[in-house]
Amino acid sequence: MTGGQLLVECLVRQGVGTVFGVPGESYLAVLDALYDTQDRIRFISTRHESGAGFAAEAWGKLKGEPGVAFVTRGPGATNASIGVHTALQDSSPMILFVGQIARTMRDREAFQEINYRAFFGPIAKWVTEIDDADRIPEIVARAFQAARSGRPGPVVVALPEDMLTDMTEAAPCRRVRRFRSAPEPDAVAAAAALLNGARRPVMIPGGGGWSDGARRALAAFAEKTGIPVAPAFRSQDLIDNRSDMFIGDAGVGMFAHVREAIKNADVILAVNIRFGETVTDGWTLLDVPNPDQKIIHAHASDGEIGKIYQPEVILHGDPEFVITELKCRITASYRSYLKYFKAAHRAALQPGPARGLLDMAHVSAHLRKVLPSDTIVTNGAGNFAIWSGRYLQYHSDMRLLGPQAGAMGAGVPAALAAKAADPSRTVVCFAGDGDFQMSIGELGTALQADLRPIFLIINNRLYGTIRLHQARRYRGRKSATDIVNPDFVAIGRAYGFHAECVTETAAFPAAFARAMASPAGAVLDLRIDPDDIAPNVILTD
Repeated sequence: MTGGQLLVECLVRQGVGTVFGVPGESYLAVLDALYDTQDRIRFISTRHESGAGFAAEAWGKLKGEPGVAFVTRGPGATNASIGVHTALQDSSPMILFVGQIARTMRDREAFQEINYRAFFGPIAKWVTEIDDADRIPEIVARAFQAARSGRPGPVVVALPEDMLTDMTEAAPCRRVRRFRSAPEPDAVAAAAALLNGARRPVMIPGGGGWSDGARRALAAFAEKTGIPVAPAFRSQDLIDNRSDMFIGDAGVGMFAHVREAIKNADVILAVNIRFGETVTDGWTLLDVPNPDQKIIHAHASDGEIGKIYQPEVILHGDPEFVITELKCRITASYRSYLKYFKAAHRAALQPGPARGLLDMAHVSAHLRKVLPSDTIVTNGAGNFAIWSGRYLQYHSDMRLLGPQAGAMGAGVPAALAAKAADPSRTVVCFAGDGDFQMSIGELGTALQADLRPIFLIINNRLYGTIRLHQARRYRGRKSATDIVNPDFVAIGRAYGFHAECVTETAAFPAAFARAMASPAGAVLDLRIDPDDIAPNVILTD
């Protein structure tokens, strides 16, 4: 086989059935090999390499298996780097294959030449380049193992174009077997003793690598103990948001009572989180490196434990094993302590009045009632995502695919990935008007690949998050944050979607019903008042 054919056969052996990408001359041999495997691997051609990267990241987050993207060298790789960075910060398994110049042209600044180890090194788990076609099986197997082991993340593999046309007799790699580590029994006993003596505990789950079994274990642990659970930013779907134990997420704009629960905790059970900026409110809720709170840090990767905060107890293991082992040893109940935070959470969810005619809090309340229980919600980055993050109710079946990295433009490709993964499920993308336009071309991908989610464009003619910062810090000096928008309804229809504009709260239920009934998917342009900049925040105030 050629190197390109062998690479594709290796992907087939790994169970890859869908890849995203933009075709390029640097990996023509792979594209040719994919021609012969169309019945086994679907290549979804995105309109921009960032779309391919975002879609692969979302696929990995949803499925727990590496999402795969192919892009060409130079500009293609740099365009896709936003997806790689998102996969890193979100701990999502992903493999980006990048076409590369011929091996004989290295270090001459050949056309579109980039040193990928140097370029991607800081934002990927592993970056490599395949110089010998005989080593394709070895490196592909290692890439799949690296992407999903420990703390999942992105792997980048460069493919010199002349290597892809070399002939090889190497056999394709066998499917990589997943391994999971278990915590030490003595450490589990120490963690249980700490929790059994706790009076003000809080549990913060997050990160990647959560299997269905781990989610069930988390639900059972929370139900048994009554521990307050505050998932990390955009990890709300790890626990049923309708349960008494869920007190809100520990993320951007976290509620005051969540801050209080973390700051005043005597024991924090941190499961699979990396103690990033959002969870710790800029590392202000806990002192670095020795916090007053006693931390039980459980993580599948030894590289995350003790990286910022020195824990009282270390549990190195898969979250399912950690939580299952702990549950058997916990005798304490925290329900009386939980009552205060649950009451505070219910009070915090009461929306204040909106300034405009279209109230996103009421829109979200309607969606809570009518969305199927297995809906997948996606979003990009911006204040608009606070409504969907705060007022919808996620659980093990209703998934949230949102970039913890704060990447604008991620929601649209993520919605396409979700539809590609399971066309039978309802997929709803929340997008700001600026956010939507960063990936608006991917509507062409949806048209071509027949992927039909529902897009809700929260349209306030602003880069809203930045305008809010300006209003708070440079009052009266708005700069570069106004947006002049196109006709989103006309654009949606041009791409074959049902599309309409909604300007009043009362009109939304019927419009959304039409969107749900449309086999072509839908684009709803939701015109909100610029003053309604975020939940319970009026811009001019």
